[in-house]
Amino acid sequence: MKFRQLGRTGIEVSEICLGTMTFGQQNTEAEGHAQLDMAIDKGINFFDTAELYSIPPRAETYGATETIIGSWLAARGNRDKIVLASKVVGRSSNLWFRDGEEARLSRNQIRYAVENSLRRLRTDYLDLYQLHWPDRHVNLFGTNGTTFSDLPEDDAVSIEETLGALGELVKEGKIRHAGLSNETAWGTSRFLHLSEIGQGPRVASIQNAYNLINRTFEMGLAEIALREDVGLLAYSPLGQGYLTGKYQNGARPAGARTTLFNRGQRYEKPGVEEAIDAYLSLAREFNIDPVHMAIAFVTSRPFVTSNIIGATSLQQLEQILNTDNAIITPELEARINDIHQIHNNPAP
Repeated sequence: MKFRQLGRTGIEVSEICLGTMTFGQQNTEAEGHAQLDMAIDKGINFFDTAELYSIPPRAETYGATETIIGSWLAARGNRDKIVLASKVVGRSSNLWFRDGEEARLSRNQIRYAVENSLRRLRTDYLDLYQLHWPDRHVNLFGTNGTTFSDLPEDDAVSIEETLGALGELVKEGKIRHAGLSNETAWGTSRFLHLSEIGQGPRVASIQNAYNLINRTFEMGLAEIALREDVGLLAYSPLGQGYLTGKYQNGARPAGARTTLFNRGQRYEKPGVEEAIDAYLSLAREFNIDPVHMAIAFVTSRPFVTSNIIGATSLQQLEQILNTDNAIITPELEARINDIHQIHNNPAP
């Protein structure tokens, strides 16, 4: 396992991060512990969770993933050996996040969220605390059909207040560093500017979707990531499993996430299936597992700090982690880019 710097923090994280959002619904506590153990055995030191998890979000399972990780940390006694990241929900009308209030990225709510995450995780601090999505209205989670002129009038909690709240938590030792998620180039630049003038901590990372069928991060955000050392923590490198080919031609395998929860609309837009067919054909031509090709492509990008992978079984996790032998050669990269030119970001 190779390691990379997390922003300008001085912390080294494994280039593969274990995402845990299945713990608590698709995976039991014992299965979650087994995945965490396997990740450690494979050299991973970076784990990502969120107060929202498990997925899909439900009042009954809110915080379940953090609770499972917390019991694992208590049993293994290895908190000092890992880099632990969690997230606070952004603006949401799901009132169960905040005991009957609309969730917002306000000072009081961020404090409420982090203290409850620490309790569930059974730790005194988080290495990285991320804003799961912005408080202001932006295009999120594949809603690329909405233009900014269509968005409602904004009454967002100011970034100044949000960043100031994170700064207080850093001073108190509850979090070491702050990060963004599902953020735009403008938002990232604004956070960086405010930290430069002393209004809060410098963000260390940005966690956005990035994969072969969604390379929108390359348009604007990649340059910020490289020049400002705010590296991408890439989620959905397999496009929610669609890039494996298991959902092609309408297939719905038993136990798969889209089969269980019907939440794959981001990857069911016009042109997606044709793009995936092209990548699957390319993988066959180069005699490479399409899972390995998709994972290796993301990990090999210079603006990526860590590639967040997830699985619902140890067999899946082991397959994903056996990507070391997969190399994106110049020839393969050229062919990937040819497909990208034809099938440009069908699933943003």
